[in-house]
Amino acid sequence: MVDISEQLGGVAYDYLNTPTGERIVVETKGDDVVAAGTNVTVDFAPATAMFFDVTSEARLRQSEGNPMTDNTVDLFIIGGGVNGCGIARDAAGRGLSVTLAEMGDLAQATSSASSKLFHGGLRYLEYYEFRLVREALKEREVLLEAMPHISWPMRFILPHHKGLRPSWLLRVGLFMYDHLGGRKILPATRTLDMRTHATGKALKPIFTAGFEYSDCWVQDARLVVLNAVDAQRRGAQIMTRTKVTGATRHADHWQVTVEGPNGPEIHRAKVLINAAGPWIADMITDTLGIASTEGVRLVRGSHIVTRKLFDHDQPYILQGTDNRVIFAIPFEGDFTLIGTTDQDHEGDPGNPECSDDEAQYLCDLISEYMADPVTMDDIVWRYSGVRPLYDDGASSATEATRDYVLSLNDDGAPLLNIFGGKITTYRRLAEAALAKLGHDDIWTAGAPLPGGDFAWDGAPALIASLQAEYPFLTESWADRLVHTYGTCARDLLRDAQDADALGTDFGATLTAAELTYLRDHEYARTGEDVLWRRTKLGLRLDDAQRAAVAAWMEDTP
Repeated sequence: MVDISEQLGGVAYDYLNTPTGERIVVETKGDDVVAAGTNVTVDFAPATAMFFDVTSEARLRQSEGNPMTDNTVDLFIIGGGVNGCGIARDAAGRGLSVTLAEMGDLAQATSSASSKLFHGGLRYLEYYEFRLVREALKEREVLLEAMPHISWPMRFILPHHKGLRPSWLLRVGLFMYDHLGGRKILPATRTLDMRTHATGKALKPIFTAGFEYSDCWVQDARLVVLNAVDAQRRGAQIMTRTKVTGATRHADHWQVTVEGPNGPEIHRAKVLINAAGPWIADMITDTLGIASTEGVRLVRGSHIVTRKLFDHDQPYILQGTDNRVIFAIPFEGDFTLIGTTDQDHEGDPGNPECSDDEAQYLCDLISEYMADPVTMDDIVWRYSGVRPLYDDGASSATEATRDYVLSLNDDGAPLLNIFGGKITTYRRLAEAALAKLGHDDIWTAGAPLPGGDFAWDGAPALIASLQAEYPFLTESWADRLVHTYGTCARDLLRDAQDADALGTDFGATLTAAELTYLRDHEYARTGEDVLWRRTKLGLRLDDAQRAAVAAWMEDTP
């Protein structure tokens, strides 16, 4: 309930009766809405009050805080993960009008809980997912060139385990991996003697042979945010902390009800896109009230972050006796990221947790390879996400398809449901979604994300340039800024002559200027948004410092 009787000040009021019986009171000046709230008791002159049903044509203009707008957009997108934001950016760049609603923060769920890789999916070849692997392999370099600040090549080490997949099978798989998608930037696979290669020192002596192949790292949550930033720059309306509470279908449009920071609002759109991720099924049946025969399989993937386990910058891909593989990846300079698990998930998809059993599984598997065993005491952070996979009837979570499925329901105004998908193929998914709706003028392949307008291998030069412009930056500080903001780092630093000009230092080079930038340009609203999604500085700050960041975000307008 919102009490706005004081701010309304006794001008003119309209009551809108919602389908649930809730009354929305609106203050108007002429044709413009200037304030709104729900279930408000106010004194007003009956002659100035107007009553009408919200399902009728609204006479209100679109403006911030309106409970309803007569502006009908081309697309309304539910969900601020990588699929929703990718579609929003692509559509806005084609000149379509777009509104996106995310009930929490951008990338708050699945899209910030990945293994943080642009990869083809080597193990998917065993399940004959050739189309998916080919598409993902082709995308690696397209994405690398579009976002060199948040993505870079990595050379993965695959130690040969004599008791598991035979060497000839690995060679065949890696040969296909090298040639299915084509390569211009990433080097090909090569065979290694682990007894002499630097990466062999961290392994047990029994691992004498291995392979080295290419994939790419990506900062997953930043990928999502930057797609949203670019979508907004191209005209999209991005609404965070805004939950879709209902939608009414008409012959030529959807009427969508949301609840957000401004209270209840009603939007109209020609097409509704359901990119709600793990909540896709709930959105279809409960919120939209549509019967569906298509199912979603919720699969939980958990990761642990440990102290730094090896003194080099190459990741490992390790085979388990249960036919799974996990990654051990250098992470944020001083840590190692290990994952992932595959478990069918029951319960609330919004609060998945890496269980002790999953964490122990990851410790045990990597300890089969590492010369020094990894224990639960080495873990400094753990996280988990729920993948909304299309239910293809696979016998196990590991075997369930990672391919995306786009389901168009056109029994009235179109509804497009987005099932599954991989972070690597998000851009192709967006193109396919818009093609499904009749839009074929693709454009995103050659367009960099904000801050990514430099060469794929140009980060060292940009770091040096930034240090020359801002001599107070240490190399590690400049490196972090470049690999977070790219060329937009200058927008953050502006005309600062020294570190003091950037305001309060919260630790680990995080300043008030950076918090201000994230709040004003990247939708950050809480300490968690900053410390665990826009950055991973939560790993480097202590409890008091994290609390100080949270307090600043809460208290600074």
